[in-house]
Formats: sequence, structure tokens, C-alpha cells
Amino acid sequence: MAWNDPQWGNDRGGGNGGPPDLDELWRRFNQRLNGLFGGKQGGGNVNGSGGRGAANFHVPGGAGLLLILAVMVWLASGFYIVDTGQRGVVLRFGKYVETTQPGPRWHLPYPFESAEVVNVEQVRTVEVGYRGGGGKNLSESLMLTDDENIIDLQLSVQYTLKSPEDWLFMNRDPEETVKQAAETAIREIVGKNKMDFVLYEGRAEVTDRASKLMQNILDRYKTGVAISKVNLQNAQPPEQVQAAFDDAVKAGQDRERLKNEGQAYANDVIPKAKGVAARLNQEALGYQQKVVADAQGEADRFSKIAVEYAKAPQVTRERMYQDAMQQVMSNTTKVLVDDKQGGNLLYLPLDKLMQAAGAASAQAATPATPAATTSAPAADTDPRNRDLFRGRDREARP
Repeated sequence: MAWNDPQWGNDRGGGNGGPPDLDELWRRFNQRLNGLFGGKQGGGNVNGSGGRGAANFHVPGGAGLLLILAVMVWLASGFYIVDTGQRGVVLRFGKYVETTQPGPRWHLPYPFESAEVVNVEQVRTVEVGYRGGGGKNLSESLMLTDDENIIDLQLSVQYTLKSPEDWLFMNRDPEETVKQAAETAIREIVGKNKMDFVLYEGRAEVTDRASKLMQNILDRYKTGVAISKVNLQNAQPPEQVQAAFDDAVKAGQDRERLKNEGQAYANDVIPKAKGVAARLNQEALGYQQKVVADAQGEADRFSKIAVEYAKAPQVTRERMYQDAMQQVMSNTTKVLVDDKQGGNLLYLPLDKLMQAAGAASAQAATPATPAATTSAPAADTDPRNRDLFRGRDREARP
């Protein structure tokens, strides 16, 4: 280099000292650079005279370095990085070439090739009937049902990309295409169903059918979109008839409530009635079996008595009479005794005697009291007791 020259700092005439000749330094610097790049030095000036003239045209060494650096920068501009969940779409002179996967990638720099990175896992949202700020778009939200009623419906559609090539090249405005397909699908579904079904009964079914129809339309258009979810944000009658519709809804709710109450009462009464009927049926069946069994038993007993009566009529007759009297007299507290000799009819108060016997046993179990000592004379003064003793004396006489 010029600053390494041993003559650095000497003057042009080789004198004592002075500033260096800048023209000479620049000439030597160009000569050495030309030697490195194969350049040649000119020998004359423009008027043909000898002496120091200008050099012929050549590429300076500094410009070459800049050119090499520019080429390196141009080649490095072809590097790009595709993140996870993204795809790189490479174009060569505007024509699709390939789709690259996540990672560091390289393509021929501009103007030969270009690359667009598309996020295929990002959940995108399109709104129908309203906008994010909260304002309604009545031209999109008002829809006609099958029973010729108007409803105000807003929905949002969430989607991802399944084909970045179709998303970029097959449609001029893919987001607008998705919105129009969503509006078309929901209008078709609403137009084929009644108002009550859309508002209350079939909201989940409406969104499910709309999602399938949207996907079918977008696949036919080759948008590269995959529908993730359709959310029915709001569905109601227009504001002008909202009050009347609320009254109709309340009446319907009251009707359903009364129906449910009646059904609950029926569910409570009918099983009880069926239980009572089943119990009565079982009791009647049991009574029938009891009567039949008793009749069969009586018949068997009568047959056996008839056999015994044939063997000993007198004994059997007496025995039957005693059994009958025992059965009859077991339900009464009075007994009539016929006196065989005198023909008098005596009254025997067995109930009183039994009560007296029970009272005597109770007194015997408790300590003696003055009242107990006076009970015996009172019993002797009872006229019925005197009649009883008198009857016994008559039976004892010969």
C-alpha cells in the first residue's frame, strides 16, 4: 500500500521534508490494484505529449470489493425462516414453485424468486351481521324464515388454512369470500326452517348444518379454508316486534309450565291409583282363595263327620250339639240354666262373677285396706247372690 512505501514523508524533489505528493500516492495505489486485477496503465495524455498523463479507464479495486460485498448481500437476502405453524410459498417470476415446511430456508433472491410466509394454524374470524365494535349490519343480519317471519341473527365463523397455495392464488379476496359463503349458508339454513326452531329448539342444529354447508361452498371455490366453529352470537326478532314476541314467548312458557305441572300431577296420581287397584285385586283374589279353601275344608269336615255319625250316631250328635253350643255361648256374657225339678228359670250372672273374681285376685295381691273388709258383707246383701246360693241348695237336695 502507499502508506507502506519507504519514500512516505519525502518531498517530490527528495528534499529535507514536506507533505507527500497525493497524486503520486494515488497513482501508485491504482497501479498496484490494477496489477492485482490484471489492469494496464496508460502512457500518454490526451494531446499526445509525453510526461505524466492520466491512466486508461479501469475498475478501481475499492469498487470491486463493494461489488463482491453487494453480491454476497444479494445472495444472503434469499434466506428466510418459517416458524412453527407456518408455511413458506416460493414463487419464481410470480409462478408457484413449492411450499416449504418450518425451519431455515433459502430461495433465489429478487427478482428471480420470492417467498411468502403464511400462518396456517392461526384461528381467523369473520363476522356476519355485526362488527367487532358492537354495531349491527342490518343488511346482513335480517333474514327470512320458512314461516315468513323476520329474525335478526348475528354469527361469527372461526377458520384455519389447510392449503396456503389456494388461499394465496385461487381467490382475489379470500376473507371476503369466506364472509359471503357464511352469509349464503346461514340464509339458506334459516330460510328452510321455522322461526321457533331457529330461535330456541334448533340453535345447535342450525350452526352444525351451516358449518357443513360453508365448508362445502368453500371447497368448491378452492379457498384452502377449513371451518373450525360457527358461533351463533344472537338470534331474536326485530326490535319493532320484540315486545309482542316477548308476550307470546311468555304465554308459551306458561303453557309449557302448566303442561309440566299437569304431567307431574298425573305421574303422582296414576301410580297410586294403579297401586290401589292392584292391592284390591290381590285382596279379592286372596278372599276368593280363602272362601274356596274354607268351603273345601268344611266339605271335607262334613264328609268325615258323616262317616263318624254312621258309626256312632248318638255320640256324634251329642258332640256336635256341644260344639255348637260352645260356639254360640262363647260370644255372650249371660247364661240361662234350666232347673229340671222345679222348672224355674235361674239367671246366672257369669260376667259379674268373673268381675268379682278378678277384683278379689287384685285385692289379694295388694295390702289389706279397711275398704276391703267391708266388701264381703256387701256381697252377701246382693239379692242375686242369694238367688245363686238358693239354687245351689235346691240342686243339692235329694
